[in-house]
Amino acid sequence: MNLSVVVPTLNGREPLSDCLDALARHAPDAEVVVVNGPSADGTTGMVCDRDDVSTLVEISDRNLNVARNAGIAEATGDVIALVGQDVTVEASWYDGVEEAVTADSDVVTGPIHRPVRAGVTTQTVETRAIAGRDVTYFAGQNVAFTRDAVEAVDGFDENLRTGGARDCAHRLAGLGRTVAWKPTASVRHDESADDGIEREWDVKYRSLAYRMVKNYGPRLTVFRRTLRDAATDARKTGREVASGDAEPSFWASCGKRVCKGIAVGTKDGALARVRDRSDARNPAGLSSRADRAVERYDWRDEA
Repeated sequence: MNLSVVVPTLNGREPLSDCLDALARHAPDAEVVVVNGPSADGTTGMVCDRDDVSTLVEISDRNLNVARNAGIAEATGDVIALVGQDVTVEASWYDGVEEAVTADSDVVTGPIHRPVRAGVTTQTVETRAIAGRDVTYFAGQNVAFTRDAVEAVDGFDENLRTGGARDCAHRLAGLGRTVAWKPTASVRHDESADDGIEREWDVKYRSLAYRMVKNYGPRLTVFRRTLRDAATDARKTGREVASGDAEPSFWASCGKRVCKGIAVGTKDGALARVRDRSDARNPAGLSSRADRAVERYDWRDEA
C-alpha cells in the first residue's frame, strides 16, 4: 500500500505536532501532506523544522473542505487518508487501513477514541437508509480513500462550511462505493468537545438542507429528515429556556436562524443539483479549481 496522509490544520500548532509524532511512529513510510491556513500561531515554522513531513501547502481559505481538496491534489499515494490535526493515530491504525484496502474496500474508517474516567469511549459504525440508499457515515478526522474512490466523487464539496464528510458519504453511496468500518483503524482524541461554543444554527441547517436536496432532490423524505432534526433541536433549546439557562428571545432567535438556514440550503442545493447532474454531485469539487495553494514547501525531491 502506497499511503499518503493529508492533515488539514488551522491554528493548531501543538496538537498538530502530536498528530505528526504519532504518524511518524505508526506510519513511518507514509507520505505526509500538511495543509495549513491561514494560521497565525507559528505552524509554518514548526512544520518546516520537521523531517517527517513530505509537503506543506499554505492556503488562504478558512474552509476545511478547501484544505482537504488541496491536500488530496498534492498527494501521490494510491491510498489517501485524511487525519484531523487534533487526533493521533493509534498503533493498529495503519494495519487496519491496509487490511480493508487489501479486501477491496473503497473507503476505510474507524473509531475515534476519547478518554473518560472509567476508560476509553469508542464509536460504532453509523449507517442510515435514505431514499433507498444505504449510507455509511465517517468522520473526516479519520478516513482513508482509494485514489479511484476519491476521484470518482471529485473530493469534497467546497460550497459547504460544515458537513463535508457526511455529504461525501451520501455521494459515495450514490456511486455504489463501499465504506468499510475497521475497529483497528482507530485514532485518539484527547480533548473533549467544547460545549461553550455558540451554536451556528443557520450554518448547520443550511448545510443539512443543501446536501440533502443536492443528493436526493426536493422530495418528501428530504424535508421530513430536515424538519425532524430541527424539531429535536427546538425541544433541546426549549428545555434550556424552561430551566432558566436561556432566555425566550434566544429560543426565538434560534428558530429564525434555523428557518433561514433551511431556506437558503434548499435553494442552494437545488441549484447545485442542476449545476452538476453527474453521479458525483459535486459542483465545487477537486477538479473545479487549481488555485487553492498560495505557497508550497515540497521536500519529496530532497528525499
